[in-house]
Amino acid sequence: MTVLDQLPQGARVCVIRLRSMGDCVLTTPALALLKEARLDLEIGVVAEPPFAPVFAGNPVVSQILPPHGTILRSWRPALCVNLHGGTRSLWLTLASGAKWRAGFIHHNFTFAYNVKIGRAQDILGVHRTVHTAEHLASAFFALGVPVTRIPRAQLYAAESTMAGRYAVLHPFASSPDKMWPTQRFCELARYLKLWNVEPVFLASPGDDASPFFEYRVFSESLERVKTLISKATLFAGNDSGPAHIAAAFGVPSVVFFGPSKPAIWGPWRTESEIIVAPEGLQHVPVSRAIAALDRLRSLEEAHA
Repeated sequence: MTVLDQLPQGARVCVIRLRSMGDCVLTTPALALLKEARLDLEIGVVAEPPFAPVFAGNPVVSQILPPHGTILRSWRPALCVNLHGGTRSLWLTLASGAKWRAGFIHHNFTFAYNVKIGRAQDILGVHRTVHTAEHLASAFFALGVPVTRIPRAQLYAAESTMAGRYAVLHPFASSPDKMWPTQRFCELARYLKLWNVEPVFLASPGDDASPFFEYRVFSESLERVKTLISKATLFAGNDSGPAHIAAAFGVPSVVFFGPSKPAIWGPWRTESEIIVAPEGLQHVPVSRAIAALDRLRSLEEAHA
């Protein structure tokens, strides 16, 4: 009998998902599969405030919980699933008071778990690198969710007020080796204007957006970012959180990869062109990016 089989009717399940935007986005397919398997469950997600809006509006999420042990324990989950694996999330798992406490066996510390989840490859029955969406979903397959096709990430946004055809460009990333040169993004923007597609540069409040003064720069809350990206015609950006948001909304995307592995972090289940440059993104010419974007534009126009 699986853990899922043993959960009482209407039980609460908390899923601990700390840290990055991309990880949070790629958790949503697993949540959808869990809810599909047990419609009666209440699903709570423990998320840090900067990333909590990823789960806002999602009908499968009953509660978004802050990462505080007292609050988590008072919610009284029957099952706590730790998808993060760090020290803080380990203690949150213990603090939950859940009867079943699950986490991956490869986590550095596993003493909090009485349900230990094995390798994703073994759960999925594959002998290859697995995508992060597959890895996260495998935890719930191990707990009793029927193994099935893992859907696209699911985000929800308010209706966009942006008119016309526009493309979102995201020229920033968590480290310099993940960033295609700034000036080349500007050149890409000029080509978009020739195609009658307005380029909109996406920046966070801490980013230096001055090189893009000629264009519209969008620097708003994560909720507003979701809304902006949801109705974009195209997306072009570095391997980072907004690229996963674009994929979740099915926006055709060009994504630049330096040291990261697209097999693990590439756009999940959407039309995309991945540009890989392990030798350094400075070696990627504008012509290559334009050709990739043009291929996606042709597909988008064909489907229009």
